[in-house]
Amino acid sequence: QVQLVESGGGLVQAGDSLKLSCSPSERTFRSIGWFRQAPGKEREFVSVRWNNGTPFYADSVKGRFTISRDRATSTLYLQMNELKPEDTAVYYCAASKSIILSQIRNWEAYAYWGQGAQVTVSS
Repeated sequence: QVQLVESGGGLVQAGDSLKLSCSPSERTFRSIGWFRQAPGKEREFVSVRWNNGTPFYADSVKGRFTISRDRATSTLYLQMNELKPEDTAVYYCAASKSIILSQIRNWEAYAYWGQGAQVTVSS
């Protein structure tokens, strides 16, 4: 059973930075990354990393968020800078071993999920 363990959420002020971590129990995925869900809203794509290392970002976070991976531990990170109140959400780490490239922004295409980390940005 694949497990994704997240850490790093918290309460920050607008303009601050925060870094999320996701530690997977396995090393090989086609795509692994982050989605988020705000209260009353649909789960949405934030950023994922394709298995060749290519990162993909939602337009709303491009230039502010950076996805990266520690090769030694396979831990995935999401560095979030210049946070805005609209970034407030529960952030989920998600991974797939079989996803196709055209589906990487579709949360329903991911089989494995972390427990979620609350990120709250106050104005």
